Amino acid sequence: MSKRNMVMAFAIGAAIGYVANQQIQTRQKVTPEKALKYAKESFQKSGPISGSWIYMKAEDMEKNGLQYKVYRGGITRNIDGENKQYEFFVDAETGGVISTVETA
Repeated sequence: MSKRNMVMAFAIGAAIGYVANQQIQTRQKVTPEKALKYAKESFQKSGPISGSWIYMKAEDMEKNGLQYKVYRGGITRNIDGENKQYEFFVDAETGGVISTVETA
């Protein structure tokens, strides 16, 4: 193999590697901040929110036989002068709210 062919093969390989890396980097998962934003938007459709929180580390969850990486968080709403708290789980891949539960 001549020097020219070797340089050409290296350049093509490097270009393919660069493009593949860029494709992987653009497929980012949802950040905890965005997950909280999506959950708050969902809750605000049915009334105002007085507080919210989210764990910054994704955890494993099984629902309906499927495994998810989720962010767990909470929302507080004041309904008729009474604080109601809800816990929610947001898919770390898509940002979709998977589950909500009213807590004490």
